[in-house]
Amino acid sequence: MVANPQFPHMTRQEYLEWEANQELRYEYIDGEVWAMTGGTKPHNRIALNFATSLDTFLAGKGCDVYINDVKVQISALNSYHYPDVVVTCDARDRESNDLVQYPCLIIEVLSPSTETFDRGKKFARYRQIPTLKEYILIASEEICVDCFRRGEQGLWIYSSYTPEDKLTLETLGFSIYVKDLYRQVNFK
Repeated sequence: MVANPQFPHMTRQEYLEWEANQELRYEYIDGEVWAMTGGTKPHNRIALNFATSLDTFLAGKGCDVYINDVKVQISALNSYHYPDVVVTCDARDRESNDLVQYPCLIIEVLSPSTETFDRGKKFARYRQIPTLKEYILIASEEICVDCFRRGEQGLWIYSSYTPEDKLTLETLGFSIYVKDLYRQVNFK
């Protein structure tokens, strides 16, 4: 994510109207607009593998899976973000074609330029979404998956997974081997 100083401070409504007509995607944080940079083939393949597996599993179960072109609104913090994969099982999200407000799962595929933000400030923002139950971070330069799961008292529980582990998303009742997330990924 790269700050673009050519954009003036915008209101939420100005951003939504402006961004709808842009060729690139831009995140919005408290009036500032941030250009989203392109990803690599491994980044894209990992997101595709996860989204495809989730979509197949969730077919007919009342949940929707979206990939990188659908933004998540964090109403309490006046921000919009584009996660790599987002899942919502909340009927209220069917009222909009442009964004998700009630996700239960957000997945970010990490890149060197976004990892610190995705693990830190972005995760702090995502934690303000009451419906979010699991946040998954997937490395794109090595095989490693981190899962943050909201516990019963609202505290976030961390688990790390290696290639031979099976990742279970408790919120959805879905399991996948970590190595399957990296199918056809070529690290160079």
